[in-house]
Amino acid sequence: MNSEITKDNQSLVISEPSINEFKSIISDIATNPNVLSLKNRVQHKNKSRYYHCLCVSFYTYAICKRLKLDYISAARGAMLHDFYYYDWRDKNVEGQKKFHAFRHPRIALNNAKDLFDLNELEQDIILKHMWPLTLKLPSHRESYIVTLVDKYCASREMLRVLRKKIKFL
Repeated sequence: MNSEITKDNQSLVISEPSINEFKSIISDIATNPNVLSLKNRVQHKNKSRYYHCLCVSFYTYAICKRLKLDYISAARGAMLHDFYYYDWRDKNVEGQKKFHAFRHPRIALNNAKDLFDLNELEQDIILKHMWPLTLKLPSHRESYIVTLVDKYCASREMLRVLRKKIKFL
């Protein structure tokens, strides 16, 4: 549904979030073989890292679009926020689990920069999505939204796992 707003004799059409528009915004990222490899990486017990990033990206897109923010950069940055290849639960790699929350934003940013041209907002989103755990404050409203949506999606994914365990008991 589109809504029309008239201000100072100018007409603006604000469109609702759309799955087709979202897909076109992230299509080069979502179809990249390196990003697709995240489908084989577990994020939160039963969901892939790709699925997690896709969920964070879509919710971010919808929220930013409704708030008239840069929903394109926000969706693209969110899709790459956890773009790392290792399994942080691997006990064979010393210190991996202990420092993962602090390390992976920089690793994800470096991986993303190797494959995509990122603007400043996209880089800020990727680098600061773990705030407040990482102390550096996000520089944009869109970055705060990704931070909150990431925590929401991770919580939802973990609650699904807990519900299944409780039903089993």
